[in-house]
Amino acid sequence: MAELAYLSAIELAAKIRRREVSSREALDFFLDRVATLDQPINSVVTLDAERARTEADAADAALARGEVRGPLHGVPMTIKDSFQTAGMRTTSGAPDLANFVPQEDAWPVARLHEAGAIIFGKTNLPIYAGDLQSYNAVFGTTNNPHDLTRTPGGSSGGSAAALAAGFTPLELGSDIGGSIRLPSHMSGVVGHKPSYGIVPAHGQIPGPPGTLTLADLAVAGPMARTVEDLELGLDIMAGPNRWEHPAWRLQLPARRRRSLKRYRIATWFDDPFCPVEPEVRVLLDNAAQALSGAGARVDSTARPEFTLEKVFDTFFALLQAALAGGTSRDRIEAYALATGDTPLDTTRRTLAMRHREWLSYNERRMQMRKRWEEFFQQWDIMLLPVMPCPAIPHDHSEPQSSRVAWVGGAARPYWKLLSWMAPAGACYLPATVVPVGKLTNGLPVGIQIVGPYLHDRTTLDLGRHLLEMTGGCPRPAGF
Repeated sequence: MAELAYLSAIELAAKIRRREVSSREALDFFLDRVATLDQPINSVVTLDAERARTEADAADAALARGEVRGPLHGVPMTIKDSFQTAGMRTTSGAPDLANFVPQEDAWPVARLHEAGAIIFGKTNLPIYAGDLQSYNAVFGTTNNPHDLTRTPGGSSGGSAAALAAGFTPLELGSDIGGSIRLPSHMSGVVGHKPSYGIVPAHGQIPGPPGTLTLADLAVAGPMARTVEDLELGLDIMAGPNRWEHPAWRLQLPARRRRSLKRYRIATWFDDPFCPVEPEVRVLLDNAAQALSGAGARVDSTARPEFTLEKVFDTFFALLQAALAGGTSRDRIEAYALATGDTPLDTTRRTLAMRHREWLSYNERRMQMRKRWEEFFQQWDIMLLPVMPCPAIPHDHSEPQSSRVAWVGGAARPYWKLLSWMAPAGACYLPATVVPVGKLTNGLPVGIQIVGPYLHDRTTLDLGRHLLEMTGGCPRPAGF
């Protein structure tokens, strides 16, 4: 049974359908693995074993009758603890929600259930999914399986750690400021940030339970260890939202190129605004060279007509505005008076921006979307770093905006680690992250594959090619 730990969801589903392993056996295997190996990682923080066993037994009985519920029939999996799951505790890492049990599934969770998945647990995150590390007062800190002294990333850090450790074959993450992409990079797994708006995310916390507003920039998407599983997860979850469902249908374009040799790929691997550590840069360059060696056209000079600094400034302002909904009016008014130039002052002012300021930033975003549209008339893909460095050591000091991170021996403002999240994030573009190797200290490094809006199948296709070339997701020692 040990081989089940690192099977893909597709492979495990096939074994269950062929009745080589039962859903119940697979579930009990993962439950036992979590119980045995997760204590030092702390990735799976809520279990609902009995209900999951009942559902797995029902899946096995249905299969015996010749009934297959969907492509994930009987496949056990975990999901990020920000997504409401009917009958299962969902906290979003907040003490106020420590005992909250939703009555209905978030929309992506419902789609996974309809596809036959057995949700047996929830994975850890920062409080209200608001950090690029994963820790909270309810469940504590999640550690990186590749190095326990470092974070697995955030906010979908428990998701990435559970995948890396072989506790689940598939995960549901979310991304507003990089929360799928950053932990995929830091933990050595694959993740896909869909084009904005194609995966309905109603039922995620934040906002408060019952919120119907979908936040700007925020998406839900799959995380896994194979790109094929990302493709399956996207196919299951993508579609019109609750308001558009009666009339709209989603048909994503096919991948742009039928063969790797026909791809036109630009690379943007370094920038004075956010320099990348030399050893990280080597792995990114090696990946680009592998694509070039396979016949793809690769260019390191092509750029959209804006700077990384400009798109980051726009992205950070829009991100703070999207996160401001949970801030009290009195605090917003106080933040608006911040006059200094420290990272904390800047963050407070953007949290408190007036609507007319948001409209100006939104117009800047739209102009950059147009620049991307023009760029992708000549190019199919832009390859970017995910972060300028690998997984960082734990740092829970407050306030977050006053933290620093050490990159290549130099101190950088904490939130500048999000710089490479901006080009895709601000402009609603799809981005697939796959690992491209490990540093000499054993930490994994991912690459960000960005494509035109709604061309998710193109970034996933190139991700599949690249993951094959670079040897797949690295397995942490001891797992």
